[in-house]
Amino acid sequence: MKAAVLGVGLIGGSLALCLKERTNCRVFGYDHSQETLDWAVAAGVIDEGSRRLEEAVKDAEFIFLAVPVGTIPELLSRLERQPLSPGCIISDVGSTKGKLVRWFEEFRKRGVTYIGGHPMAGSHRSGVEAAHSLLFENAYYILTPSPETPLSEVQKLSSLLQQATKAKMVIMDPHHHDRLVGAISHLPHIIAAGLVNQVGRYNEENEWFHRLAAGGFRDLTRIAASHPVMWRDILMSNRGELLRLMEDWLSVMEEVRDAIERGDAEEIENFFRRARFLRQQLPERKKDMLLPSFECYVDVPDQPGVIGWVAMLLGNEGINLSNIGIMENREDAAGVLRLVFQKEEDLKRAIRILSDAGYRVFSFD
Repeated sequence: MKAAVLGVGLIGGSLALCLKERTNCRVFGYDHSQETLDWAVAAGVIDEGSRRLEEAVKDAEFIFLAVPVGTIPELLSRLERQPLSPGCIISDVGSTKGKLVRWFEEFRKRGVTYIGGHPMAGSHRSGVEAAHSLLFENAYYILTPSPETPLSEVQKLSSLLQQATKAKMVIMDPHHHDRLVGAISHLPHIIAAGLVNQVGRYNEENEWFHRLAAGGFRDLTRIAASHPVMWRDILMSNRGELLRLMEDWLSVMEEVRDAIERGDAEEIENFFRRARFLRQQLPERKKDMLLPSFECYVDVPDQPGVIGWVAMLLGNEGINLSNIGIMENREDAAGVLRLVFQKEEDLKRAIRILSDAGYRVFSFD
């Protein structure tokens, strides 16, 4: 079985190592740099490499785009002109998905499936030299299939990636994914960069601003040192969600400003009290720690849209779904969805709602 990894850097190289070490895939790498490909072959990261896209993807059953998010659309356009194998599955590792959804239909016409992917893992190092096969272990790996994607194809990709990466697979709507990562990653980068730039302007007139910038300021603004071009492309690819999130942020800042202007001590204290409470509720991000969860299993037909329909049923009732996993799929029979919730009450409500909708639901709690 051939898997092509397009872009052999930290993420692409680590994914290639995972596939080589834990699956029966023969991994073919594609990169603009012949030096990178030569090093990757010599180090055992990939089996073969080429600077020719057609050679890299020929007869591949899986194709992974591990390139910067700003170049993914161009690479997908080039793939569209390649003679891809029928039944091939294409995925990516970019941090935004909304603008890529249209490619599902384009590839479907050719018997090829496109499923967005986003491994929530990284490193302070970069390049294929930093690649390693444990990068994704116990991290979340999000797949964002179109609602029309056949369940069997989602399962095929999810099973391969779970075996290869040992990550925790999550199925999520593409637009919901973009709003989520926009709030917890993209917006914080904007805020951190904005604060550094603001203090930098002050420092031009008085160098003590930088001299006294100690631990708290440095911890809060650490992510402002991220790569400018990468973050330019990420923000441009998630413009719609970010504009809405920034409006919410500006509204909160306006409320705080008004409270300070009025001298409303109680409102200011409540602002920090609520933030402190919410901050303490964040889970510890330890690799070997799994949070308590409640789960059930749902028999579903293997037909387009079933994952999206189940998620929509629960979302419309305000139920927070922590994870969707595809446990099993049998030809001409039902598949099994594993639904995971953080609250027992959400589990009980979900079982009732799905049962009322005609699904067979099982729980072993």
